[in-house]
Amino acid sequence: MKKNKFLLPWILFILLISPVSAQETIEFFIPEPPMRSLVPENPEPAPRQFRGLSLGLSLDDLRTALVRDDLFHFRGERDVSFLPIREQTLVETTGPSFIRRAHFQLSQEVVYIMSFTLDTRLIDHYSVFTSFIRRYGEPVSLNPSEAVWESEDTRVSIERPLTIKYIDRTIFDRLVQDSRDLQNRQLFLREEFLAEF
Repeated sequence: MKKNKFLLPWILFILLISPVSAQETIEFFIPEPPMRSLVPENPEPAPRQFRGLSLGLSLDDLRTALVRDDLFHFRGERDVSFLPIREQTLVETTGPSFIRRAHFQLSQEVVYIMSFTLDTRLIDHYSVFTSFIRRYGEPVSLNPSEAVWESEDTRVSIERPLTIKYIDRTIFDRLVQDSRDLQNRQLFLREEFLAEF
């Protein structure tokens, strides 16, 4: 009889805790719903244009596009500079809202770099970054200072605090190579000159 006294409380105790542990076991094995990815199935290639402005525009077409777009305060010739050392043209203008400053670099009268510095009081880095991921997929390079998307002829980056830069890789790579060739030529001429002594 004494054995039954001790056995009954143990049986009740086990029955009481069994449903709880069974319920916990069931909840443990129920998988969480998968997180939805921002990346599209077929991402678009890195963009070469923003609104009516694009890499490859001529200086005249760039001026016309800036005058027509109310996102910019383009002042005509006052915003256009010629850089004689590099034989390049720089167009710099401001904007009344989302864009604080915009820079356009031209080589041989063709736009090869566009840079837009955004107003962080009106738009944030995360919103721009996720918008790019939704259209163009994951960046090919990501670090604390910039995220980069690339295609065969274009490089686009979102740089901190918040500047979006478009680069025509074909023209940029040619200019880099020309600069290297010039440096090599200058080094060669220097060595020739020193050999004269």
